Amino acid sequence: MKSWTSRPVPALPGNMPAIRLYDTAAGREVALEQENHPSMYVCGITPYDATHMGHASSYVAFDLLNRAWRDAGQEVAYVQNVTDVDDPLLERATATGVDWRDLAAGQIELFQTDMEALNVLPPDHYVGAVESIGLIVPEVERLVSLGLAYKVDGTNGEPDGDVYYDVEAAGKQSVAPDAWTLGCISGLNESEMLELFAERGGDPGRAGKRQALDPLLWRVEREGEPSWPGGSLGPGRPGWHIECTVIAQKYLPQPFTVQGGGSDLIFPHHEMGAGHAYSLAGVPLARHYAHAGMVGLDGEKMSKSKGNLVLVSKLRAAGEDPAAIRLGILAHHYRSDWSWTDHGFEDAKAILASWRQALPHAPAGSAAPLVAAMREALAADLNAPAAVAAVNRWAEQALSDGGPASPADQAMVRDAVDALLGVVL
Repeated sequence: MKSWTSRPVPALPGNMPAIRLYDTAAGREVALEQENHPSMYVCGITPYDATHMGHASSYVAFDLLNRAWRDAGQEVAYVQNVTDVDDPLLERATATGVDWRDLAAGQIELFQTDMEALNVLPPDHYVGAVESIGLIVPEVERLVSLGLAYKVDGTNGEPDGDVYYDVEAAGKQSVAPDAWTLGCISGLNESEMLELFAERGGDPGRAGKRQALDPLLWRVEREGEPSWPGGSLGPGRPGWHIECTVIAQKYLPQPFTVQGGGSDLIFPHHEMGAGHAYSLAGVPLARHYAHAGMVGLDGEKMSKSKGNLVLVSKLRAAGEDPAAIRLGILAHHYRSDWSWTDHGFEDAKAILASWRQALPHAPAGSAAPLVAAMREALAADLNAPAAVAAVNRWAEQALSDGGPASPADQAMVRDAVDALLGVVL
């Protein structure tokens, strides 16, 4: 699947210091490895609705990491999937009378347009679930052959043959220090897992499963649903978690550096995907797991069911500057839960205007200290609010200085704000 395009990233003198990132599995900040080719997988959208502020916030967060690595002179391998066949997509298509393929294609195009407008760097591989089914089937078959997956008999109108991952068997497969066990990423207890599993696409009550938390690997064909050849599994379509695992293992090293996504993906998605990876390769899926906070609207949870989504495309259609939208996101630390408000967006627009007003007045010698301050902030767990505050202080100085402007400093500040924060002045 074709990815979007992006503006060239300006090169800056000097380098980003060593990057520290909060690792969800470790429960603390860790120093990322100094490697020439860091790698990242960020879970993509299920394309049944437009890009809302929660999506945008998560992708901007990991865009900061991508930019920080690049500023450190590292060549980044970045992969993102798109779950272009799944229950929510099929349900929305049925409800709206639109072919599910057309719905997915339209929403993927809109998402990519939003990402390009927000100056989010594209992944090197943007990979759909449908195009990956030929890779997924043999891996599910292998899990079955290893005794780590099993088929369930049909009951209550369900057909025979759905394939589930055996979390108990998988957790016992190795005693190595880095082996996967249920809870090793989320740190949740069983009752917490069961609650979230039911809320986030799991089926703990499915008859015939060995354990309530066993996730679906392959859903056999149902009447009226799309399906693909599944070899010994029979016609059907893949489960959600195995999709990301197989795509990541195909296009990235084993293990890769950072698995990213929203905090709602910690369990079960990232937990189960990591289990699948260890079962298939004998090594962790990723070295580190990082998660962005949730975004609400005026203090309430933002959700499709409530109809209170703030859509990037609607803001753009209303004539809002994408740089201001991005700056409104960067005002919040990526790990925090926060709410989009009109007041906050007005503040972001005012800040952007002040930066643009200050740029022609850049004092001589002011750019290098600003770049150092921005780098220091971003190296400390992607602290975008601190980097924004540094630019605010610079802008105040530039507007009050009154001395001759420096074209060289003006150019460096413009490049730094673009390269490090992704904000175009």
